[in-house]
Amino acid sequence: MPEIIQDAKTFRAGEAWGARDIARIDGATVRLHWTDQPYKWHVNDGTEVFVVMQGVVDMHYREHGAEKIVQLGAGDMFVAGAGDEHVAHPIGEARVLVIEREGSV
Repeated sequence: MPEIIQDAKTFRAGEAWGARDIARIDGATVRLHWTDQPYKWHVNDGTEVFVVMQGVVDMHYREHGAEKIVQLGAGDMFVAGAGDEHVAHPIGEARVLVIEREGSV
């Protein structure tokens, strides 16, 4: 039976970057995150797809050693490849769908 999720716009975790597991697909996880705090600089061991569902997020990333920032709003996506150093800084509350290799940071 299919799962229907109707509270993605109101989901709130008990702590920043808390998540609800949505699905596992061939070694990848799909998780809905809620946050009102920055994450931490990190590098994934595989591709990560970051989709802003609600709110605004400043995505910081490093390219050739230089820090860059792109602002993402609802519906915007950021794709980090394996080895891409990045960190998300929400502006207020944000809900983010993240698809990445299972067990990734």
